[in-house]
Amino acid sequence: MKFDKSLLRTVFFAVGVTAMIIGIYQTIVFNDLGRNYWIFMVATACWMPLIYWRQQESVAAKVAEQQAKAAKAKPKTGQPGKGGKPGPRRR
Repeated sequence: MKFDKSLLRTVFFAVGVTAMIIGIYQTIVFNDLGRNYWIFMVATACWMPLIYWRQQESVAAKVAEQQAKAAKAKPKTGQPGKGGKPGPRRR
């Protein structure tokens, strides 16, 4: 069985949004933020992995982009007159 990360993201997002809505509603109805603090922490705990994974993906994309640029800009060697370093001289 393969682990589906996108399903886990969807579940975390849905639980986080639901907890936030319930927390806001309970705070408005009972006018007591301290009593509903744990609900907001559940929402935050659901969103923290999502934020972390998004940052990891953006870092991986930047690294891949830099590697692609470095591979593209790398000069060819061994061909004198073609813009690269000249090859070794043969005697």
